[in-house]
Amino acid sequence: MDHPVFDADNHYYEAEDAFTRHVDRKMQPRCVQWVEMDGRRYHLVGGKLSHAVTNATFDPISKPGCLYDYFRGKADMVNLLSRLRDHEPIRDEYRHPEPRVMRLDEQQLAGCWLFPTLGMVYEELLKDDPEAVCATFRGFNRWLLDDWKFNFEDRIFTAPYITLADPDWAVEELEWALGEGTQLIVMRPAAPTTALGRQSPFDKVFDPFWARVNESGVTVVVHASDAGVSTEGYGQRSFSANFEGGRQPSIGAFAIEQAIHNYLLSMVLANHFVKFPNLRVVAVENGAEFLPDLFRKARSSAKKFPGYFPDDPVEIFRRHVWINPFWEDDLGSIVEWMGADRVVFGSDWPHIEGLPEPLDYLVEAKVLEPAERRRVLHDNAVELTKLQPA
Repeated sequence: MDHPVFDADNHYYEAEDAFTRHVDRKMQPRCVQWVEMDGRRYHLVGGKLSHAVTNATFDPISKPGCLYDYFRGKADMVNLLSRLRDHEPIRDEYRHPEPRVMRLDEQQLAGCWLFPTLGMVYEELLKDDPEAVCATFRGFNRWLLDDWKFNFEDRIFTAPYITLADPDWAVEELEWALGEGTQLIVMRPAAPTTALGRQSPFDKVFDPFWARVNESGVTVVVHASDAGVSTEGYGQRSFSANFEGGRQPSIGAFAIEQAIHNYLLSMVLANHFVKFPNLRVVAVENGAEFLPDLFRKARSSAKKFPGYFPDDPVEIFRRHVWINPFWEDDLGSIVEWMGADRVVFGSDWPHIEGLPEPLDYLVEAKVLEPAERRRVLHDNAVELTKLQPA
């Protein structure tokens, strides 16, 4: 390689007090609490037992990329439960920035974006209590600043979690995060549930939030999460993978792609990028196979509503949206659809469905020309990490 590599999808495993350290004790029964049952510790989320992960303490933890072969399509060669049960004690680099920087050096990475693990799935579990959602993530973001900072040595960039469950809260939290130096924010691809019920994230009630995002030039990461996509009546509806015996395919496996498809298409159809022309949105860990269908529907809408869009809606999309594909996606096709300047690399390390090591992706990147490869593996993410004020 004649250039550095920047990983736009890394994760931490939350400290055991990440959801409680800065949350008022009186609110915790409505937010997140620990409970012990049969000698094991679990999270109660909104008073209900959460099964989002097998072990919410993350100690011990499965090894990074242990399901690589499964997601590569080699399930017949993999004993899934054996790999998942091949645990190790949690590593310091999963919870502390200093050892994580040392790990970046070993992995030959210039830097990374760092996102939540449990933090990406708890809003859905709390959505019917918007006040609890906001209390949970206000506390969570203070924990994140305590333990990781939003910018650690210009190598690790974390993203405070923003919910639109309360429009005023979202503006206040964004202002606080910007004041603390954040260069990214992370959200889930879902319509928030507010005190007035479920609303489009692009409704005018949220305009003050999006106007501040637009003005500040902070990058909005829309990360895979439990977005509430229902498969009721068609198969198991669960964000967590279930690798127990007697498995069968389920449309639940495609919920991530359905959620981001609906979110980004709604953004285009609302002319959101026309109203807020300085927005930069990155879809991380949501895949990319939804793009041709999204483009088709956007252009179909333009034909049915002549004059509604000031330009080809697909071109509007490409000006404002960047895509981080799944590592197993066809990178050549995605670059053809989006352009090399709108695709970013992310390994999902150290999650079980990610790459065992980030630079394993270099094999996939061989299909690109050298200039394209540099943009995808480094330049695009580095440019997005810098604020671009309007």
